[in-house]
Amino acid sequence: MQTILGSNGQIGQEIAKEIYNKYTKNIRLVSRNPQKIHDTDELVPADLMKYDDTYKAIEGSNIVYFAVGLPADSEMWERRFPTILANIIKACQETNSKLAFFDNTYMYEKNSNIQVENSPFIPVGRKSQVRADMADMLLEAMKDQTIDAVIGRAPEFYGPDLTQSITNAMVFNRVKNGKRAIVPLSDSVLRTLIWTPDASRALVLLGNTPDVYGETWHLPTDSSITYRTLIDKVEKIIGKKVSYTVIPMWVFKVGSLFNKQVKELMELLPRYKSDNIFNSNKFKEHFPDFEITTFEEGINKVFSQK
Repeated sequence: MQTILGSNGQIGQEIAKEIYNKYTKNIRLVSRNPQKIHDTDELVPADLMKYDDTYKAIEGSNIVYFAVGLPADSEMWERRFPTILANIIKACQETNSKLAFFDNTYMYEKNSNIQVENSPFIPVGRKSQVRADMADMLLEAMKDQTIDAVIGRAPEFYGPDLTQSITNAMVFNRVKNGKRAIVPLSDSVLRTLIWTPDASRALVLLGNTPDVYGETWHLPTDSSITYRTLIDKVEKIIGKKVSYTVIPMWVFKVGSLFNKQVKELMELLPRYKSDNIFNSNKFKEHFPDFEITTFEEGINKVFSQK
């Protein structure tokens, strides 16, 4: 049995598809209101804030995937995420279930330093601090060898379907709707983006590879790219000019006074003013046959969807 916690989100859905196609049909989907992806899926509604629910969701699982997402709300993250992860770690320990943890890069320093698996955690911002605390909690349990876990860490998303990311929201979705694209802070610094199905496939590969446990792995990406180059690729694929506006920090600061979503975005914006280079060579060298989706392939898929 392989169990996905947070199965309704884009990452969770893609994890389920990859498990079904490559490993087993014995899949359990867990969320507050889980929805079937395959006819054979087992559905387990659960409130992961409650330990009893968490234990029942995990009991009998060989591998558990953490793909739990919450809205960009600092207070909610502080109140819910640490408790949810503590419950999951305890339940995995008590049931001897392996844990494949899907992580992000919020805890890294927001500068041009190349990000590698042992980069220090220097969180700035409430959500960044929560993600650093969560990673530390799991790393401590891994160090103590009380849990068999692997961490797969991903940079910013771009992708199809339900993918929620700045690039999807400000660039792709606006272009699809005939609007000017919006680029935060700079169109000339390098960004590292991961195609969401690649992130899910890579996490499942880690989860089903016994010798990678006990470590952190950066999930594989195409080469870093500027927004200017990304938009050039969009133009070639859709066959028309794409207009865009680079929004400076002061505009976001003003917007944050009136819009909660912009306010929640503010702690992430510093990473858009300098190169953001996420190194995934460790994964690429360990899994040389893993096929990474190129930007051309990904953008084609985004714009081929209705």
